[in-house]
Amino acid sequence: MEPLKYIYNDAFFKHYTTALKKVVPGFRKPVLEKLVFTPEWEHMELKQRMHHLAVTLNDILPGTYTQQLELVLQLTDQLQTATIYANGLACMFIPEFVALYGLDDFKRSVKAMERITCLASFEFAVRPFIIRYEAAMLAQMLKWTSHKVALVRRLASEGSRPRLPWGIALPTLKKDPAAILPILDALKDDPEEFVRRSVANSLNDIAKDNPEITLGIARKWIGANAERDKLLKHACRTLLKQGHAGALELFALQHHDAVTLDAFTVHTPKVPEAGALEFSFELHNSDGEARVIRLEYGMHYLRANGTHSRKVFKISERLYAPGEKITIRRKQTFKPITTRAYYAGEQKVSVIINGREYEPVSFELKGR
Repeated sequence: MEPLKYIYNDAFFKHYTTALKKVVPGFRKPVLEKLVFTPEWEHMELKQRMHHLAVTLNDILPGTYTQQLELVLQLTDQLQTATIYANGLACMFIPEFVALYGLDDFKRSVKAMERITCLASFEFAVRPFIIRYEAAMLAQMLKWTSHKVALVRRLASEGSRPRLPWGIALPTLKKDPAAILPILDALKDDPEEFVRRSVANSLNDIAKDNPEITLGIARKWIGANAERDKLLKHACRTLLKQGHAGALELFALQHHDAVTLDAFTVHTPKVPEAGALEFSFELHNSDGEARVIRLEYGMHYLRANGTHSRKVFKISERLYAPGEKITIRRKQTFKPITTRAYYAGEQKVSVIINGREYEPVSFELKGR
């Protein structure tokens, strides 16, 4: 799979320069190329390229920030007509421009966010504004929850997430998320699923620092309709993976002695480097009643310091008939990935049934 940084290819620059010619007086393509294609360009990763393009955009736009912002909005309109930007990722440097150069002009920058986020999500670039102008920015985001455009409504919940992945953390909201709860409440029944999913993601963020707040909201909201229950299940995913008793009880996933684990077997006791673990087990609902069973497994990865770190993977969650017995077989690869380092030595795998983790079984990951 080609690295994402290569979205900045010939096709991108063709559309980008065409749009710049239409909005920037006296624009010259060679000037842009000289600014962009520095010796460092080829070695830059995606976020570095986005930042670099924001800086070069500032270099080629004339006038004050107010004048530049008007041109940026015209540029946004031009780029929005190009189907190559359907996912908006390539244009994330435009929100970055506003975050870099518009932080001292709150009113104009915030107004521009509404238009720009319809091309490229402002969820990352809005965060410096929250940090500097927390009360005013969150008040504006609450207003956005009733905006006619779904992408703007989503910005209200996604941009205010306390722990947005790849985004700047919001320390005060991690400690006390009370200020964003009205935003989430206003969007919990939004007609667009991707907005509701953003609400769930924010609640999941909150659960990592304040689990009882997320659980309290879930207990209040649950049962209203199927869409909201789906939102809450996604919002409580971290708590469920942790085996949190309150979350398991909320979704009727408590442990029951009639549900048993048998024949847990590791079929690959020695896994070669970049190979795969294979294991299986039997699950039996010996009860006379049907039971909802959430099945997961835990990979206890060996760390560099000799300890183990558990990561939980979901297998399934469904209703099991009285007396139903099945065999589950799974494979877990150890192919190298950028987000995790594997260390040769003893690893462990466990089975988790409705939050209860059974005794892990060891296996060896071979080195070179």
